[in-house]
Amino acid sequence: MADRSADELPEHARRNREVWDSELSAGFAARARKQWAADPHWGIWAVPQTDLPLLPSDLAGKDVVELGCGTAYVSSWIARSGGQPVGIDNSERQLAAARAMQNEFNVHFPLLHGNAEQVPYPDSSFDLAISEHGAAAWCDPYRWIPEAARLLRPGGELVFLRSSELLVLCMPDEGRADRVLRRPQFGLSRIEHSNGAVTFHLPHGPMIQLLRQCGFVVEDLQEVRPAQNAPTEFDYVDLDWARQWPSEEVWKARRIDAG
Repeated sequence: MADRSADELPEHARRNREVWDSELSAGFAARARKQWAADPHWGIWAVPQTDLPLLPSDLAGKDVVELGCGTAYVSSWIARSGGQPVGIDNSERQLAAARAMQNEFNVHFPLLHGNAEQVPYPDSSFDLAISEHGAAAWCDPYRWIPEAARLLRPGGELVFLRSSELLVLCMPDEGRADRVLRRPQFGLSRIEHSNGAVTFHLPHGPMIQLLRQCGFVVEDLQEVRPAQNAPTEFDYVDLDWARQWPSEEVWKARRIDAG
């Protein structure tokens, strides 16, 4: 399936593609082999699937779309559990690392270069849509949530992991989260970064309203607490902070309205 040219992308997606392809992808590509080889785990604290079950217990024959797949290690776990994943990502360099891992591990599934806000698949194509800090952070929720609803069959599940609301409120423009509120909660949505990137974060109230408007019922919201000695390769929050307040959260919603 052909990629949409950069000129056709929304402004924030063009900017994010440039940032990922120029400076962010290298670090994630360096971790790709380790991620592909590992058992399923989630978020910056690598919480095991056994403790934080984002994936359903039975994936056999399920059609899954990973929205903002990066190096596609999540899709690789799904494929090896019997699911049929499709990954889409805005960064060609991320996908190049994913394709290299597919060849190395001999695990193959479709990879699309494009914007997860507009996936080139028909309505009702998937049983599960999942995002781990992918579309959930880098796409406009008023675009990607309706798109996930369109892609899911009635009864299908949307699962996404993102930074917690409190972490976003306590994040300075640069450096680690601290114990001071740095931005207002009311009106929170689009966040501009000094490197030109754009991320998004809807507070809980507006997110629940949006999910309901798109035909979802929220089934769970889990706030992630890392283990006492959990390591992380990321530097924007430390373990002491994350043991006191949630740094990440998992949403699970089910599509009930086919309209």
